[in-house]
Amino acid sequence: MSCLTPHCGRRAAALKPKLRCLPRWQSTTTTPEASGHLPSMATSRLLRPIRDEALRTSGIRWTDEDNSGPVRTIVGGRETRKMNTYQSIRDALSLALMKDDTAVVFGEDVAFGGVFRCTMGLAEEFGRERVFNTPLSEQGIVGFGIGIAAMGHTSIAEIQFADYIYPAFDQIVNEAAKFRYRSGGQYNVGGLTIRCPTMSVGHGGLYHSQSPEGFFMGVAGLKVVIPRSPIQAKGLLLASIRDPNPVMFMEPKILYRSAVEQVPIDDFELPIGRADTLIRGSDLTLLTWGTPLYHCETALHMLASPPPGLDKHVPQSLRNAKVELIDLRTILPWDVQTVVDSVQRTGRLVIVHEAGLSAGAGAEIAATVQKKCFLKLEAPVSRITGWDTPVPLQYEKFYIPDALRIMDAIVKTLTY
Repeated sequence: MSCLTPHCGRRAAALKPKLRCLPRWQSTTTTPEASGHLPSMATSRLLRPIRDEALRTSGIRWTDEDNSGPVRTIVGGRETRKMNTYQSIRDALSLALMKDDTAVVFGEDVAFGGVFRCTMGLAEEFGRERVFNTPLSEQGIVGFGIGIAAMGHTSIAEIQFADYIYPAFDQIVNEAAKFRYRSGGQYNVGGLTIRCPTMSVGHGGLYHSQSPEGFFMGVAGLKVVIPRSPIQAKGLLLASIRDPNPVMFMEPKILYRSAVEQVPIDDFELPIGRADTLIRGSDLTLLTWGTPLYHCETALHMLASPPPGLDKHVPQSLRNAKVELIDLRTILPWDVQTVVDSVQRTGRLVIVHEAGLSAGAGAEIAATVQKKCFLKLEAPVSRITGWDTPVPLQYEKFYIPDALRIMDAIVKTLTY
């Protein structure tokens, strides 16, 4: 029989455990940082935010020095300026136009600064006869560039997005790349450089987030370069403009504003055809280029210190694995020797790129490594890529190879 008197009710309430509700500002739960506990573009160790680091960039060649002597380590007297990627590209174009009276820059909207502002103010600085707009015809832009390069001019063409390069495919593959061979070496279009923004931007979809570098990997007579940062963009672009071969210079568009470094203001070049080893390691080689480098960096942090919820998927024995991270930089001709030497030491290779899996650049690299390192391989070569579909209009994040997919591939390859 239950007791319904007020006295019994007060006694029952007294026996219940007391719950103390703390105000929200006194909560003992630690609020995570807005960017999480993983590296972001702003905190990436792959970038050089300090003057001294920037001036000692690996492979840098100052054009105002005699490079026949020993490499100098003194960097006194040279200055840097904080730039993002599009500002460093603009700086490189300005230097090219200033030092070469035959140089011209042209493309859709470049006289207005371009959609990514890479040519901002150049028309006013150098005149509209040297920096000018073209009709919306990619085939026409490249064909015109081939013509003036054949006349001995320095031709710097811009295709507004790499996704629009396909109408110019015939001009690039059948004309520009074969011009020297076709004429028996009498003529060339080595003064031609084709700039184009590439890779995903997070919401570009099927017409603004493609990575078409793989389509050009088998084109003899052409070079394909993809920088990862402002310093790399300036040095590699100036080297591309001055290279005696036609060059496709593909700029990861999401890095235009997000990647920031101290960039030397003097004229310098970085070597084309040479990969850059960013992190030394002995257990696995991680190879990529462009934007995915930063996802790879995040993946390595996740491997060493897995976030809550992932720690059970990462064996303790793998958390101290020494992974070698390589930026390929030049897709054609790619640095076979650096990659092979690395895999010979580590015995494992993971390749990451945003383009689809089938017939992507990673397929050619994997085939070459399998041939040259067969007896040294401890696991199959792994490729982490975009899917074999158009870049989706929704959920683009699930299309590109993110840090989680890269870390999973590293764990599987190390435990094979």
